[in-house]
Order: sequence, then C-alpha cells, then structure tokens
Amino acid sequence: MKRFIKIVLITIAILIGCFAVFAGYIWLSIPDVAYLKKENPTTTSLMEFRKAEAEAAGKKYVVKQQWQPYQQIPEIFVRTVTLSEDAGFWGHEGVDWEELEKALDESWKSGKPFRGASTITQQTAKNLFLTPERSYIRKIREYFIAKKLEENLSKSRIIEIYLNIIEFGDGVFGVEKASQKYFGKSISELALDEMVRLVAIIPNPIRMNPTKSGRELRWRSRVILNRLRTYNDISEEEYLFNKDVLNTFFGGGF
Repeated sequence: MKRFIKIVLITIAILIGCFAVFAGYIWLSIPDVAYLKKENPTTTSLMEFRKAEAEAAGKKYVVKQQWQPYQQIPEIFVRTVTLSEDAGFWGHEGVDWEELEKALDESWKSGKPFRGASTITQQTAKNLFLTPERSYIRKIREYFIAKKLEENLSKSRIIEIYLNIIEFGDGVFGVEKASQKYFGKSISELALDEMVRLVAIIPNPIRMNPTKSGRELRWRSRVILNRLRTYNDISEEEYLFNKDVLNTFFGGGF
C-alpha cells in the first residue's frame, strides 16, 4: 500500500513539474505588446508566413497594405465586421467562453484540432504573432496573447490593428487596400452592399472574391445584412434597398 501511495505521489509530482515547465514555456514565448499602443506593426507573422510560402514555391510575393486610422473607418463598417466576426467584441475581455466551449466540444467529438470560436482579439493575436497551424498549443498561446492585448490596448486600438492586418488574398492586407483592390475606392466611400460583400470574405479571402458571385458569398452576405437589420443598425428601408441591390448582384436568390 505504501509503495502504491509513493508511486501515486511521484506521478503527481512529475505531472505538476511537466505542467510547470509547459506553463513556463508558454509564458516566456508570449511577446511584448505594449509597443502597439503607439506604433503600428510593420509586418506580421501571417505576412511573413505567406512570403515564405511563396518563396518555397518560387514565386514573388509583395505585401500590399495601407494603414487606415480607426477614426477614418466608417462606423457602420466596423459594426458590420463585429456582427460578422465577433458580436460580443466590445463586451468580452478577449475570449468568448461560450463559443470556446462549443468549439472544444465539437473538437472532442470529431477528434480534430478545434477551429473557429476566435474573437477579434484572438484573431489579431494570431495574425500578429502566430502561424495559421491548428494545434492546441497555438490556441493556448493565442489566448495568452489576446489577454495581453486586452490588458494593454483599448478596444478601438485592437480593432484598428485587426482591420489593418487581416488578409484579403493575393498579398492584400487591411480593409483600405482591399477596398481599393476590389472596388477602386477608399473604405470610407463604399456603399453598404459593398461593405457587406467585403466583410463576407474575411473567413476565407483566398477562396472568395467580393466582386464575383458565389454561393458561399451570397449566403454570408445574406446573414450579415440580416444581422444589421436585426440589431437595428440599419432601417427597414435601408435593408430592403440593399437586399434588392445584392439580389441583382447575385442574379437572384438573395
């Protein structure tokens, strides 16, 4: 019996030690984010990852980005993004625990690394400092970086960074450059239906194009426009007008 207890205690001690080493590794690998209060990032891990991918394939890769201050991004566009990507952004502290629990449950049932459930703060952390790989360790690091971002930066600064570093395909990063690429004008000049389509491609900018009709783009655009109406961000008249515009763009079925 004593031998059994001894083995159990040793096992517990080893597990605690392993956890301490792991926690120490995670903590030491968390980057400093305080500089982002006043400085815009000159590059991101995702940009560098895309460059490396292109170089490995023998292709040239040029990052196209133009920083747009938060104050110059239309409020309705910001609202459209949060409703699409993270409706609780202004209220949570970096992590949406309810959505995370759902994602973990789905991951456990499927046996695959979980995806989704990332808040805007977590997406910002991932794009700035991590790679696109899906793993539990990356998700844990993402969580701690997100907490640091929330502790050091204002919500408006976090979403400003997010909107300026998210990927829109073909080396395009940030909403201003994406707006220019796809619609030939600044983000401040976009019509609501154009904003909806641009936001709709955020989850998969490599596969979708806001100027080309497609089933997934149509579905996501419909969901986003409906949310804007549901939360009274647009009037019924604005909803019906933009629904007609989008229905014409998609050739019906909207």
